Amino acid sequence: MLIRAYLPSGPVASCAIVLRRLGFALSLLIASACTITPPQRPLLIIPSEAINSNTLDQYRTSVAQRIVERNPSYILHGTPQAMLRSLVVVSFVVDRNGQIVRSSVYRTNGDDEAEATALSTLRRASPLPPPPSRLLNPAGQLELFEDWLFNDNGKFQLRTLASPQAQNFD
Repeated sequence: MLIRAYLPSGPVASCAIVLRRLGFALSLLIASACTITPPQRPLLIIPSEAINSNTLDQYRTSVAQRIVERNPSYILHGTPQAMLRSLVVVSFVVDRNGQIVRSSVYRTNGDDEAEATALSTLRRASPLPPPPSRLLNPAGQLELFEDWLFNDNGKFQLRTLASPQAQNFD
C-alpha cells in the first residue's frame, strides 16, 4: 500500500518549506556556537550570614562611617542634587583585620576624577573595622560594594549613609 503525503504546492508552500529549513539551519548554528566556559577563578564561598543580614548591614554602616570620618573635606552635607554628577560603585575585599586586600571600580559613568576620589578615599580609610568572623569566607575575607554619589562640586555621600536625593532641579 502506497501512502502519499499531501504537500501543497505553489509559492506559499515553497516559502513555508524554505523558512522551516532556514529555522532548522539557524537553530543548528546557534547550538554549535554555544559553549560552556568554566570559571577562570575559583568560585567564592559566601557564608549565609554575609547575605542580606543585620550583621552585614551593621558592618557596612561602620565601614561607611570610617570612610566619612577619614575624608571630611570630601563629604557632602545635606541633600544630594537631583541629577548627580557621577555614581561610582566600588568593589573591595577586606581581610579579617580590616585591611583592604583589593579594590576596583565596579561601575561608573566614566568620570575619571570621581573614580580616583572614590578609590583614594577608600584607601585613606584603611584599615577598616575588622569584619565579624561569621561574615568571612573560608579565606578569611569579605567582599563589599559601596556607591559614591557625587554632586557637581566633587563632594560625595555614600549610599549606605546618604540623605534622600533632591526631587527637582534648582
